[in-house]
Formats: sequence, structure tokens, C-alpha cells
Amino acid sequence: MSKPKVFEKPTGVKDYLPEAAAQLRSIEWKVMRCMEQWGYREIITPTLEYYDTVGVASSTEDRKLFKLLDRNGTTLVMRSDMTAPIARVVASLLKERPFPLRLSYHANVFRAIEAEAGRDAEFFQSGVELVGDASSESDAEVIALAVACLQAAGVKEFKIALGHVGFLNGLFQETLTGRDEAQTLLKECLLNRDYVGYRDAIRRLGLSADVERELEGILRLRGGEEICKQARQVTQDPVAQQSIEHLCEIWDVLKAYGVSGHVLIDLTMIGDFSYYTGMTFEGYAADLGFPVCSGGRYDNLLSQFGRPAPATGFALKTNRIVEVVGKGAAESAGRVLIVYTVDRRQEALRHAAQLRGQDQDLAVETRLVGQGGINAERRNDGTVVVQGSVYRELIEFTG
Repeated sequence: MSKPKVFEKPTGVKDYLPEAAAQLRSIEWKVMRCMEQWGYREIITPTLEYYDTVGVASSTEDRKLFKLLDRNGTTLVMRSDMTAPIARVVASLLKERPFPLRLSYHANVFRAIEAEAGRDAEFFQSGVELVGDASSESDAEVIALAVACLQAAGVKEFKIALGHVGFLNGLFQETLTGRDEAQTLLKECLLNRDYVGYRDAIRRLGLSADVERELEGILRLRGGEEICKQARQVTQDPVAQQSIEHLCEIWDVLKAYGVSGHVLIDLTMIGDFSYYTGMTFEGYAADLGFPVCSGGRYDNLLSQFGRPAPATGFALKTNRIVEVVGKGAAESAGRVLIVYTVDRRQEALRHAAQLRGQDQDLAVETRLVGQGGINAERRNDGTVVVQGSVYRELIEFTG
């Protein structure tokens, strides 16, 4: 095995140069500010957790975890999501706090399988957890907040696909009673958005023509409020019917928030069917194949930490949002360059300090130059380019 070159990185991780880092932090700040305005308070948890607690409880498959041993031989994991660590804190350090709890976070998380799939092994998330409220109001709240956060981040065109694991569980129990392997196979096809494989799997199950049509028919259950009414006709299973009723209630609240135009009911949505217990959703931006946010209800997780409670939440994929938003604001926004000669140093540095004090969002660079000044290119938009860097303004103390 050859030794890595000094400039190489492990597969699946990346460097963020100043422009990209600034964009990432800007998005994080805007999103966290939006969450704060909705009453969510930030929490920070460690990068390393115990495998036997947080690692086992997380929604991440074991093969996707980054594991390591501490000096005592205890297995640790690098956090693969933020939901399980927050559940640990809610059940311990926050155990005396009354429900509901509204918590927010932004952090980097790690998943080994992403590198094998040509995706990021380390990526950034900003999200919320609403713990202790089982109502449709709380589910609608986190969806509406996800919409608000995507807008705050600068994502202009997106859709939220909303589903419910109970609908599929009920439908499959009704049509495939006792055939657990067949149910799991169909769920995996839907989870991977493999609709061709889903249809092929149905045909191989030896079902009646009516049942085949019923199972294939759910692929058409995608749309607006009308889908709630159509889904009620598909199955009479009580679990499925209750799930549809819950989605209808969520939709009514989303209309009251004024965000239902961003939401699409998709009853093939299942999320991680071993983790979510109710509604699930994913947000997709135009021209990006991967979701920029995902979330749902997970009412069983807190019981693994000794404090049973319903919970719902979502996570934004911040680094993917950077891809959607791009450079966004002009490179020069908030950057000023002050150049000075030796004899005017004190005057220039005093002025720089004054500017920084007047506007905390303003970045003021200073540079010592010779008597000849500095070569600068002034653009038509008023910005200035100096040695490849763009500034909103150039101030000279050289005369």
C-alpha cells in the first residue's frame, strides 16, 4: 500500500476554500437565526459518542458508522447524525426540563458508506428537534420551519415531499399479511426510489390482479390535498386510514402557515422505515438530485435512553445548499481594503478600527504599500480588484 502524498485527503472529505467557507457559514447563520426566531435553542454535542449507546440508537446502519477505540478498548463512533445525541441529552442533562423541548443545532456528521457511493463522508447539517409533542400541529410546525429555513438560506425553488410510514405499513399488512420478507423488499424499493424494481417485485410475488393493481396504484398517489381523499379509497386498513387522517390534519395546519404551496403529498415516501414512526418528508431543490433537507417523526427513540417521549424534527444538508445557492452575494460584499504608506500608518489603522467598530459585518483589510500606491482595477459596478481579490471599496492613505 503506497503512502499518501502530503496534499491528498481521504476519500469523501473536502477542503472549503475561503469563499465556500464564507458561504457555508453565512447559510448556517441565517438558518440558525431563523430557528431561533421560532423558539428553538441551540445545543452542541460531542463529535465522539459511545457505540453501545448513541451508535446503536442512531438511524444509521452499522456498516455506515466510523468506529474507533479509545485507550481502554471501548468502541466509539463519530456521530452519524444529531438526533440520537440530542435524545441522549434530553434523557439525561435535560431530564428535569418539561416538555415540549425545542432544540436546534448545526454540526458536521460522518457516514462511511457515503464515500463508497462517491458522496461526502463528512457533511454539515443544521436542524431542529421538537420533543414531547405528538400532535399534527408539531409535525406541521417542523415542516413549516423547514420551508422558512430553506428560504432564509437562499434556496428559491424547492418542493417538500410529505409521506407517512403508517400508510404503507397498513397497506402492506392488508395485502401481504404474514409475508414480512415481501413487505421489506417493497419498502426497500420505495426507499431507494426504484419504481421499476418495485413493479417487478410485485409481479414476482404471485398476487391476484386486483392486489397487484392496488400495490402499483400507490405510485400515482402524489400531489396536493386531493391525494388524502384518493388514499382513503385505496385501503381500509385502520392503521393506513389513521395515517391518512393525520396527513390531512398536517395539511390543514400547513395551509394556515401559508406554505402548502411548497408541499407535495407523496405516499411512496417512507424514509428509513426502521427509524421513523409517522410522517416523513424530504426537500428537493431544482436541478439537484439529492435532498437538501429531510425529517420526520420518531416516537420510539427516546425510550432507548430511558425517557419515552414523542419527537419530530428535520435536518438541512447545509453543504448541498451551498451547491444550490452558489456564490450568491458578490465576492466584494462587506470587504474593504485600506492601503497606506509608512508615514500615514497610524492614520490608516485608526480609520480601519473606526470602520470595524461602526459595522461588525464589515471586513476591513489593511496593507502597507510603497510611495507608488497599488495597482487596482475599478469595475463598472463600483467594485475594485486588487491582485485577484474583489473589494467593495479601496481607501488609500498614500498621498
